[in-house]
Amino acid sequence: MVLMATTVLIVDDHTAFRSRARRMLEADGFEVVGEAADGASGVDAARRLEPDVVLLDLQLPDTTGFAVAEEISGDSAVVITSTRDSADFDALARRSGALGFVSKAELSGAALEELLH
Repeated sequence: MVLMATTVLIVDDHTAFRSRARRMLEADGFEVVGEAADGASGVDAARRLEPDVVLLDLQLPDTTGFAVAEEISGDSAVVITSTRDSADFDALARRSGALGFVSKAELSGAALEELLH
């Protein structure tokens, strides 16, 4: 029996972060199926690619991660991320329909798995 990797879409306006997150998550067994640099393209990519998880930056050039999460939650599991402390945003993330919040400094495959299960 072949287990399918959890698919991930990374939505963040910083190219370097998307690249780092992709390498880390793929090393931890996730399959990154796409990337987007703003909210509008993130919503489009989430609908088109139907990933299991959307890793979503809190501050995007055209909107907030909370607004995108409200639009796409239910279709994919959403995890909000930011350089800010999780204590400030976990409850807000959950109210927007996201599974929760992980700070960029604490992001790992294990941190995502913890939220998914």
